[in-house]
Amino acid sequence: MGQTITQKILAAHAGKKEVQPGEFIRVKVDLAMGNDITAPIAIRTLEREGLDRVWDKERLALVLSHFVPAKDIASATQLTILRDFVKRHNITHYYDEGHGGIEHSLLPELGLVVPGDVVIGADSHSCTYGALGLFSTGVGSTDLAAIIATGEWWCKVPESMKFIYHGKPREWVTGKDLILYCISKIGFDGARYKAMEHTGEAIRHLSMEARLTMTNMAIEAGAKSGIVAADEVTESYLKGRAKRPSKIYKSDPDAAYSVTHEWDISKLEPQVARPSLPDNVVGVSQVAGTKVDLVFIGSCTNARIEDLRVAAGILKGRKIAKDVRLIVIPATQNIWRQALREGLLEIFSEAGAAVSTATCGPCLGGHMGVLAPGEVCLSTSNRNFPGRMGHRDSKVYLANPAVAAATAVTGVITPPGEVAKFA
Repeated sequence: MGQTITQKILAAHAGKKEVQPGEFIRVKVDLAMGNDITAPIAIRTLEREGLDRVWDKERLALVLSHFVPAKDIASATQLTILRDFVKRHNITHYYDEGHGGIEHSLLPELGLVVPGDVVIGADSHSCTYGALGLFSTGVGSTDLAAIIATGEWWCKVPESMKFIYHGKPREWVTGKDLILYCISKIGFDGARYKAMEHTGEAIRHLSMEARLTMTNMAIEAGAKSGIVAADEVTESYLKGRAKRPSKIYKSDPDAAYSVTHEWDISKLEPQVARPSLPDNVVGVSQVAGTKVDLVFIGSCTNARIEDLRVAAGILKGRKIAKDVRLIVIPATQNIWRQALREGLLEIFSEAGAAVSTATCGPCLGGHMGVLAPGEVCLSTSNRNFPGRMGHRDSKVYLANPAVAAATAVTGVITPPGEVAKFA
């Protein structure tokens, strides 16, 4: 029996010819990542155990993203713990406010993760990097501490699920819509501890940014990881940015999957996840007219330059609706600067949006846009659980950036074509 791409990558990093689902293995990690919430806990764990070492200062990335700029004294204290650790160990890949952004957009952007890697991050959306043809997943801070000290990670090999997307996506349909549709079909726990392997004609039509959105939301289906095999789109994206050599793996034709799903998405319209689960998904036409108080364009899911260009294309020359707020937060400082050069930030500002430096911000209900009781938000982020973006009595809808921009213009959930046709 053949091996899936996930099995091949894990086997190579475990020093084995092959591995089987359910097998417990110890793998060597190519890159470990911690952020301003998870890394300080890992650092305290190392100190408690009397371990004052880093297995490789070149293979650890520490990114300040969730509560930066510091929102209060508690978050400022967390940042100090991390900054002191960075100075003490001379960590190479450290990204403070004004220099980095959201880690799940930043690491691929900087070429720190490449095909064939095993990347472990202390954040649930670390599954994002799998879009590059590598294995990546999120862990807790204690696991991160062990990896920082040893460079190794202990795990159970996940079963793989295969998702084949046929057809070419219609206008305004993105990777966000494909993954929302997928989650709606299998359920928010339908891929529990599985590796979600995405393939098919539709995937070949997607940009790297769109693929990163799909693997980002693997965790919203309960998955251990998400992955797309590297191809010419991957090679083009990595050209001039990859910091290390890569190794391309592909699944064998006779590889075993726990289940295979096939869908024709050629007639799919933009999708919207209704409150309060990412699998409560319908086509945008079915929720059109729903009034919103806030539109948020940002997060590690949909705040890359491609997303901002789409949103700006709809907002250009328009104003947001009365009694609606729009927050736009580019995912990284490099994206922020690119958006500045292209005039996108000016478009957002003239439309009436609040534009921020790169940060997670309101995605996790942290700061810079927390929802009040009863407020309704349409967000380009990845989660809409009760209380995710603020008060438990607020409501969050999830959609792609085009739907978000159109909604900001009208004040109600709106198919993007309904606004764009009047350009």
